[in-house]
Amino acid sequence: MATTTPSATEQATPRRDAPPPREHRPSRFSLGRYNLAGGLAGWVWVAIVLVPIYWIVITSFKSQSTYFLTNPMLPSTEPTLESYKLVIESDFARYFVNSLVVTVGAVAPAVLMSFMASYAIVRGGNSVFLRLSNSLFLLGLAIPLQAVIIPVYLIIIRMRMYDSLGGMILPSIAFAIPLSVLVLSNFIRDVPKELFESMRLDGASEWTTMWRLAFPLTKPALMTVTIYNALLTWNNFLLPLILTQDPSKRTLPLAVWSFQGQYGVNVPAVLASVVLTTLPIVVFYAIGRRQLLAGLTAGFGK
Repeated sequence: MATTTPSATEQATPRRDAPPPREHRPSRFSLGRYNLAGGLAGWVWVAIVLVPIYWIVITSFKSQSTYFLTNPMLPSTEPTLESYKLVIESDFARYFVNSLVVTVGAVAPAVLMSFMASYAIVRGGNSVFLRLSNSLFLLGLAIPLQAVIIPVYLIIIRMRMYDSLGGMILPSIAFAIPLSVLVLSNFIRDVPKELFESMRLDGASEWTTMWRLAFPLTKPALMTVTIYNALLTWNNFLLPLILTQDPSKRTLPLAVWSFQGQYGVNVPAVLASVVLTTLPIVVFYAIGRRQLLAGLTAGFGK
């Protein structure tokens, strides 16, 4: 039985009974390529974030005597640096140095130990000890600081490190390691195995391979965990509150207490202290923003 093949003219001519092609109709919430609903939600979120920052900044330039007499959302007609002067004269430099010592003393060892532990976990093969160590590190992510603050307090007391900067540094290191190990180990796994094999064939030891190959290639992830842990340590309020009593050992988050009395609060001075405390964080984030984003995305990219 012979089969007939449609001619080229019949193939080019559309069938009359075929359904008409569906036209793309833009959503009623979009205009062309623009998503109006998404854009509106984005502007609402920007307003939610910026309005408190705007209020903090304009209030820090007001005086305590005129704060309750003016509109809180309008800048002062006579801005003053009285609150900033009061904050600086209230041992702000000492609080700043204490925060800097605690942050550097906690972040540097935590990142260093986390990098070496991550390299051992990734390159250690099927060692039972390393797999158990990795599980313990991941378990640390599920334990919040608030849940173990009393045992931490008792341990610091037994170690005779209460009311010292070292007593705040040790717990900060412990709570910075789990997330750092997770990020760094995922980043090291993305390094091609051929690079490690070539270093091994050249006669390099594991120690040399770790510092000359893995360390330079994981700089974005190292910058990520450094910035993240520095922000957490710098803004930590609970550990200095529980583990210190001497005013000379206070950090910047505790400095706001200096402007709270029994019957009143110097709101402009408190907000001026908040602004001065936040400035180093803003500068640090502006310097390492690209490395932070690169580490967060590349560490988990597959």
